Amino acid sequence: MKNSFPTVGVIGAGQLARMMVAPATALGIDLLLLAADENDSAAQITNSVVGDFRDLETVREFAKKCDVITFEHELIPLAIIKSLENDGVVVRPSSASFIYSQNKAVMRDFLKDFPAPKWQVISKAEDVKQFPVIAKAISGGYDGRGVWKVISIDQLEEIMDETNQLLIEELIDFDIEIAVMVARSPHGQATTWTPTQTVQKDGICTMTITPAPDLSEDLSRKAQKLALDIAAHVGVVGVMAVEMFVRGDDLYVNELAMRPHNSGHWTIDGAKTSQFEQHLRAVLDLPLGDPSMTARNVVMGNILGGEKEDMYRPYLHLMARNPDLKFHHYRKEVKPGRKIGHINALGDHLVELRADVEHALAYMSGEIDE
Repeated sequence: MKNSFPTVGVIGAGQLARMMVAPATALGIDLLLLAADENDSAAQITNSVVGDFRDLETVREFAKKCDVITFEHELIPLAIIKSLENDGVVVRPSSASFIYSQNKAVMRDFLKDFPAPKWQVISKAEDVKQFPVIAKAISGGYDGRGVWKVISIDQLEEIMDETNQLLIEELIDFDIEIAVMVARSPHGQATTWTPTQTVQKDGICTMTITPAPDLSEDLSRKAQKLALDIAAHVGVVGVMAVEMFVRGDDLYVNELAMRPHNSGHWTIDGAKTSQFEQHLRAVLDLPLGDPSMTARNVVMGNILGGEKEDMYRPYLHLMARNPDLKFHHYRKEVKPGRKIGHINALGDHLVELRADVEHALAYMSGEIDE
């Protein structure tokens, strides 16, 4: 009997690819990963090919084994994506939309009709006349890397010693940061999850709270519509994260990510359809699933590497203390500040959920021992 189930090729084998494995298995879909190393998070648990995603011939050979290609990071050169498309490979999202998560200057220009901080691209520090500002690397930045709060021209000159161009943005004195996850299929069906509030520390998201507790219903609907409009405007196929600043009743688009995203990890346990299942549905042009929440509140906490290396033994204490916690571990090497897993807590009482997640994170990192 012929196997009619497709093979989805994923460029990258980190934790995002790892979290695609469960919904792919449930749907009977084969995943094949292009991993940098056989010990990458997802390569440990599913089929993978080890190779360099920056090498065109390697990627071409990989693509021959797949029915559709998608991504779990933005690092692959755009020229390689375009070459695959010229070869007739189905790539989702396409190069035409993927560029907006790779090049922040192109993204800002394309979204010029959407609400955003004032911005400019500079090639010398003297182009900035007023401080403080936010400076961003035009490509390659993530988790706080490649983003600087700049308070003086001397600081800006120091940063520019390492680069030819920077994106300079107005410093928004925002009330909260939110993210809206949206999914869109090739024929234009689109869904969006409830906006989530993201809590940052040193440029790294440490926690998300869904629904965003400080967001009015009107502003929540406005944020979802904005995310859906952007998804249609850029023509994305798959899951996309739209990060926004909220100030009063105003929204400002901060970043786009054309893939499943940390701010959507709560959906694994807290939504009828997770972002990872929805991404697979979207890139395969299947009807999209119901994104509605399964609980009144969901709190997600990122487990960051600390002094403690044994990440299994803490389960004994934490699962006994709170059987409702949901643990997701990526089996990555523990390094200080590195995201190595996350915890989800669902329920009615937000204060208790947040306290439970904060306690678990502190225990797993070694900050507390009880």
